[in-house]
Amino acid sequence: MAKLFFRYAAMNAGKSTALLQVAYNYEERGHRVRIFTAAVDDRYGRGNVTSRLGPQRPAEVFDGETDFRQLLDADPGIACILVDEAQFLSKAQVWALHEIAHTRNVPAICYGLRTDFRGELFSGSATLLALADEMDEMKTICDCGRKATMNMRVDAGNRKVTEGAQVEIGGNARYRAVCGRCFRQA
Repeated sequence: MAKLFFRYAAMNAGKSTALLQVAYNYEERGHRVRIFTAAVDDRYGRGNVTSRLGPQRPAEVFDGETDFRQLLDADPGIACILVDEAQFLSKAQVWALHEIAHTRNVPAICYGLRTDFRGELFSGSATLLALADEMDEMKTICDCGRKATMNMRVDAGNRKVTEGAQVEIGGNARYRAVCGRCFRQA
């Protein structure tokens, strides 16, 4: 039976690279996948899953209106659904992916952040933590060498930002993956 998976980590842990590898593995064996990424994330152009290592590929975008059940109804024969930036899924979308895995036998593998720059759960991540049949924490390290578990937003002077909108798209110039101690000391 298929499962709903949540593979989460702080920024820069290789989540997109892992997603691209899973897609390649399915396709190399003759299976079709559907890859989605958040419409709000336009760091590398809209509708691209891009690894900092270089590999990238086009993906379908999802937003709050995306109905995964309907998309799957219109495209039978999909072996796996892969979602990058899964923290931006809505609660209803996570429930839909859970249903797809359990009633249609199509695995849904979601990659994303667990928490925002304040250490608070994203709605999509909270629902994935509640519903995922299998969760895997991917690892990356803080500048100090410890395991990074937090995402720290920084300003132009590299100082920690503690207020603002939950979602502000940015890469290494805007965020740092840090351990809990460095998060607290900043």
